[in-house]
Amino acid sequence: MKNKFYFVIGALIAVLFSSCKKDNYDAPEADFTGRIVYKGEAINVQYGQVFFELWQSGFGNYSALNVNVAQDGNYSAKLFDGNYKLVFSPNQGPFLWKKNAAGRQDTIAVNINGSKTMDIEVVPYYMIRGASLTTAAGKVNGFCKLEKIITNADGKDIESVALYINKTQFVDGSNNIATQQINGAAIADLNNLNMSVTIPTLVPTQNYVFARIGVKIAGVDDLIFTPVTKISF
Repeated sequence: MKNKFYFVIGALIAVLFSSCKKDNYDAPEADFTGRIVYKGEAINVQYGQVFFELWQSGFGNYSALNVNVAQDGNYSAKLFDGNYKLVFSPNQGPFLWKKNAAGRQDTIAVNINGSKTMDIEVVPYYMIRGASLTTAAGKVNGFCKLEKIITNADGKDIESVALYINKTQFVDGSNNIATQQINGAAIADLNNLNMSVTIPTLVPTQNYVFARIGVKIAGVDDLIFTPVTKISF
């Protein structure tokens, strides 16, 4: 009985010691940062909606670390040094990701040895060109052109284009105080898109709003946007 008691005590001490060792592991210190880009130009997306995966083998449970892409196309993650595989899962983002010979989402090898900055090249369905956002007579006016980048069998039509305004810097279909939308079928000229939104009464009062234009591609969940612009009036 006495030996059994000492065995139980020893087992508890071993568990506690093991837990302390786990708790004392160093936190990841390497900064992995960069942008999602097309030919060097950042891809603007909706906050909290687009992410890529980082996979690292050799640590027991082989699972993905999801890295979110910010509104302006930037990303940031804290990592341990090591070798990773980077991939966008299907239907992530308003762009296509390269595929391997088997037709599956391909991976990029990423070696982390201290902090690393790397832009990730993607191919968007469309790019927004020549955008301008101005204010006059209590309205925010938006203009832009659209360039169709993917023109082969993978190309898609435009479902809609919208001008959004909001009181804060988070501006999209879920975060806005007013919007105007043009349906894709009503677009006669990709080089001449005009929208206008009346600024509603702001409570509490402020003399500015944030605005941007978003393009919804048919069959694609994530929109591509212009950068957020602060507009004073």
